[in-house]
Amino acid sequence: MTTPSEPGHAEPDPNLDAIVSERRHLINLAYRLLGSLADAEDVVQETYARWYTMSRQGQEAIESPGAWLTKVAGRICLDLLGSARARRERYVGEWIPEPLPDRTEWTGGRPGGATADPADRVTLDESINMAFLVVLESMTPAERVAFILHDVFRYSFAEVADVVGRSPAACRQLASSARRRIRAAQAPTTPAAKQAGVVRDFKQAWEAKDIDALIGLLDPHATAITDSGGLVNAVLRPIEGPRQIARYAIEITGRIPGLTILERTVNGLPGLVAQQNGVTVTVMAFDVAGDRITHIWAVRNPDKLRPWTQQPQQ
Repeated sequence: MTTPSEPGHAEPDPNLDAIVSERRHLINLAYRLLGSLADAEDVVQETYARWYTMSRQGQEAIESPGAWLTKVAGRICLDLLGSARARRERYVGEWIPEPLPDRTEWTGGRPGGATADPADRVTLDESINMAFLVVLESMTPAERVAFILHDVFRYSFAEVADVVGRSPAACRQLASSARRRIRAAQAPTTPAAKQAGVVRDFKQAWEAKDIDALIGLLDPHATAITDSGGLVNAVLRPIEGPRQIARYAIEITGRIPGLTILERTVNGLPGLVAQQNGVTVTVMAFDVAGDRITHIWAVRNPDKLRPWTQQPQQ
């Protein structure tokens, strides 16, 4: 992001370095709150626009520009989350958070595959995996904001209250409710190396069209969800059960010629990417419990695949 111009400011902004350095933090915060990199980028742009429309006197009166930017971004996200439910009702098919690649493969969707500025990257940790983001979607906007600000970014409840517009005690209750949702949904953690092995076995069985092997890798209550946004062909409802998921996976390979399956890191965990003629058309995230896959999230909506469109090929 280029530094915004400063209309009406005759002298250099003494807070410029501090303001610009907050960009990565704001992107990380907004992505976790919204589950969409595109929306997060819009929030950060709007946050900076509000800073630079203030007078120099107004800017200098702010004791901590970073805290001000976080508060503004948080409030914008809260407003967006409030309208998100209505927007999701109009969304064609299932909605899945936007998947992110590993930092070594990040392109930001720039023409020619140009590397994105490091400040644009989202830090990949346990608060960014797809299963976690999906649970966040079940929370109320206030729960989500309180939980992310306090439990993930370690803001005090007094600071959270300033964003959410409720008392610190109310924000404490919101975060506690969000934690209960997380605990109820989370399965015991499977080591990343073991997850990678399960996902690799799934890839190999898929390529071999071995339906029995696929079924054996799926939990009896496994669910697969595809997000197309109505822009490309995809099943609009969740697919439930190992046999149904395995059959659909094999059917897809027969329907799409020249499909190549690659192992990739998706939101910090082992995943798969499907490419057709070198172009990424699907990104798959997995939730693995023990040695079985419990959830598959397949994003096919091309609007959500911008960071993947110029991925290096194997």
